[in-house]
Order: sequence, then structure tokens, then C-alpha cells
Amino acid sequence: MTASSPYAERLRRLPVERHEVEVRDGVTAYWEYGAADAETTVIAVHGFRGDHHGLEPVLAFLPEARIIAPDLPGFGESAPVPGRTYDLDEYASWLVEFAAAVAPGAVILGHSFGSIVVSAAIASGLETPRLILINPIGAPALEGPKGLMTRLAVFYYAMGARLPETLGTALLRNRAIVRIMSVTMAKTQDPELRRFIHDQHDTYFSRFADRDVLRDAFVASVSHDVREFAPKIHVPTLLIAADRDDITPIEAERVLATLFDDAELVEIAHVGHLIHYETPAEAAGAIRRFLRIPVARGR
Repeated sequence: MTASSPYAERLRRLPVERHEVEVRDGVTAYWEYGAADAETTVIAVHGFRGDHHGLEPVLAFLPEARIIAPDLPGFGESAPVPGRTYDLDEYASWLVEFAAAVAPGAVILGHSFGSIVVSAAIASGLETPRLILINPIGAPALEGPKGLMTRLAVFYYAMGARLPETLGTALLRNRAIVRIMSVTMAKTQDPELRRFIHDQHDTYFSRFADRDVLRDAFVASVSHDVREFAPKIHVPTLLIAADRDDITPIEAERVLATLFDDAELVEIAHVGHLIHYETPAEAAGAIRRFLRIPVARGR
């Protein structure tokens, strides 16, 4: 990393420990933030191509909670199981077993692709008292305001899978293309924050294990959305959505909120698909109110 984080000081004050656990014949790396004896425990699942670092700005504003942030299998420091197809069913099954192993009964949070994974897991039986979705994928990605960009992404990942392995992997890790993705998603005009966002993507967006797992995850991300699972989710749910999201328009998020038994929608203005980087304090405030977590003195 070369750009300083606007949230670094808050993160330095958080206790953090790295752990590993065996889940579905593979080893999942995860990080535990906050006090082990906190009253509220949250399992936080990151989005496509990222790893646990992406949600750290939000966690920095929730020091009163215990947050468990894993790397999805095939990303970051969690290796995939060789020969396994990482479709949505596999990721949902992984989350059910991961939660049972490390924090049964925890609140579940998912960002972007993570919103699909956690919703599928809960609809299939994962027990949780509450669900939190940040930038939920509330409509088919190909139909969003940037549907053309998504179609180009489909072509990009298809080419990455079809080219000879060395060339395909190099294409998928190409820094110029990663930067185009980052510039497209960032809405802030703050130059320091933009540098941080681009540096985060440069540093963590290519930490996938191989092109096969990346292709599987991409196909899962554009083939499903949270609408499929919302009617089967019967726990209180918080949706934190952005009014400039290029993937799911805010109108679709408003419709999505009506599909749950019990859902609250918080809309954040002047931000897009990077709530976790651009407005983490606002997201954390909504989460704190939803979970009724008191603010600790001195924070």
C-alpha cells in the first residue's frame, strides 16, 4: 500500500487477531476485531474480488462490537479446495459451516456480492438474529444503470478464462483494468480519499487464487441477486443503499426492501457502490442503531 488510510487511526485502536479454521475441506482465514466479550458479534462477508480489508473502514467505526471478517474461499488468504466449483451454492454452504464453527448465532453482514452469499445462506437455513446488507445486489447486474459496463465485464472475464493460462491470468490482474474499475465506482471528489480507494483496489483486487475461482465467483455474482432470497428471509433486515450505485439503482433497492418480512432501508446520498470506503461512518451509524449498540465513551 502506498496511500494513507483516512481511517488508520481508528483501526489502530481496534484489537485484531488472525485465525484459521477448517471448513468444507479447506482452510478459511479470518480476522477478529474488537473485544472477544462484546455483547454483539457480527460476521462480515466482503464483496467480489476483494478480501476482508475492504470492510475495515466500517469496522473502524464499530469498536463496541466483535466483528469476524473472513476471506472468502479463493480470495485473500483463504485457499480454494482444488477441483471444486465455487458457485453460489458452494459459497452459501461454506458460510453456513463457517458461522457454525466460529460464531453460531452471530449477526450476519454482507457487502455487494457478499449480500448475495449471506442472503442465500440464510434462506437455506443459516440461523441469525439479524441481517445487514451494504450495497445489496437488488436487481440483475446486466440490467443496472451500467449494464453496458457489466456486459464488457462478462466479456473480460470470459477472455480471462479462455486465453492460455499465463495470458488469461495476466489479463485478469492487469492494473490498468483494475484502475478503470476503481475510477468508475468511486464518486467522491476528495483527492486523498480517491487515492486511498484506488490503492485499496490496486493492493487487494487481484489477490484471487486463480482464474478458475475468479470466473466461478463472477458468474455467481451476475447470475443471482438478493431478490431470489428475500421472501425466504424472516429476520429483521437492514439494507444500506447508495443513491448513485452503478450496479443496483436506488429505485430497485426500494423495491427490494419490500420483499422482506421485516426490512429497513437506509439511503446514503452522493455515494455509489463503495459505501464501505466513502461513507463508512454513516454505514456504521445505521448498523449501530439497527443493532441498538450503545456508543462507547471516548470513541
